[in-house]
Amino acid sequence: MRIDIVTLFPELCDQVLSTSILGRARAKGLFEAHCHQIRDYTLNKQRQTDDYPYGGGCGMVLYAQPIADCLRAVQAQCAEQGRARPHIVFLTAGGQPYNQGIAKRLAACDSLTLVCGHYEGIDERVIEAFADEEISIGDYVLTGGELASLVVADSVLRLQPGVLAEAQGFQEESHWDGLLEYPQYTRPETWEGRAVPPVLLTGDHEKIAAWRAKQSHARTMRRRPDLYETWCRAHPLAPGRWKRSERAVLIRKEEDWRAAAAIYAAGWQQLCAEVCTQEYLAQHTPDYMQAKLAEDRAAGWALYLHSTAGAPDAIVGVCHKTGEIGRLYVTPEAQGRGIGAKMLDFARKKLAEHPQPFLSVLDTNQRAIALYLRMGFRPAGVIAVYDPAETDSASRYCREVKFVYTPTKSDV
Repeated sequence: MRIDIVTLFPELCDQVLSTSILGRARAKGLFEAHCHQIRDYTLNKQRQTDDYPYGGGCGMVLYAQPIADCLRAVQAQCAEQGRARPHIVFLTAGGQPYNQGIAKRLAACDSLTLVCGHYEGIDERVIEAFADEEISIGDYVLTGGELASLVVADSVLRLQPGVLAEAQGFQEESHWDGLLEYPQYTRPETWEGRAVPPVLLTGDHEKIAAWRAKQSHARTMRRRPDLYETWCRAHPLAPGRWKRSERAVLIRKEEDWRAAAAIYAAGWQQLCAEVCTQEYLAQHTPDYMQAKLAEDRAAGWALYLHSTAGAPDAIVGVCHKTGEIGRLYVTPEAQGRGIGAKMLDFARKKLAEHPQPFLSVLDTNQRAIALYLRMGFRPAGVIAVYDPAETDSASRYCREVKFVYTPTKSDV
């Protein structure tokens, strides 16, 4: 790969590209890098590169001419080498947000040219004439595009074959597959009373991989819910096949109502432990929840109890009047076995007369939100807000969000 940086500070850019991992890779010829001084292409004796903006305003604007002539020179050099026309990127505050997906796409280019802005910006006409795209590395402003171009260059060049010792080195990192990387540890095993997670010391690669995957999902869900929502949308989940030992029945018997109420109470308390006061949590006993289920039944809800090998472990409810799904809870012991996905799919199919059934969930329940997103439900607005300043039962601010089933073409 050939990478060119068009800048007012080529020495700065060249020094970074000649240091550490990139420097060693460059010395080995794993990529070709050139940093071009915009001033070398000016047509005035003072080598001036900027002027005041038309229309007035603060700052100076870079001329179109020297940048254009520099880009034409780069294009000519690439042609002489038998390369395709370089992909030209302008680093601007108004460009599309940069991410790992764009880095992977740019890494496939044979030749990439990065143009650094400076001062107030670049004359728009040269951007219109030459830019294949504009990129921004974040919602903040720098004094120049050099740091931004080096961020892009580093993230692209490290993906070139041979730059990193192992391809796995970047395939397991944050953002490679849309998730944040799992936490890392090294010697000593215990540092200031903090121990390395025991699973990492077992040598069991399967267990370690499972732990890392779980940590990656949890970290992304907690720190970057926006990323996790995108990942969920891109990874639809199909419910597993029901086992012979599994069954879901419409609740009619008193013993089944008691079992459902116990699951409901335990699940609700687990879900709301961080957002409700202790006094409010204590009210939601199995007896209290059984009374709530009786109210649901009187209001037209049908409630189903799931059991595995005769042991009740999940509930779900549907309202044929409105098309709502609710009361989806799985016992802690049964979580992680796909029962929630099966019951959600079961409930949706029970509401066949409603093409777009809906449900609601607290925005703090990221695990449930991930399930809903992966199974075709999409957020459709806020139903209620629980603010400790206004709601006596709330201990933490949260919102109840509506999700509506929105099938894709492949689902129809």
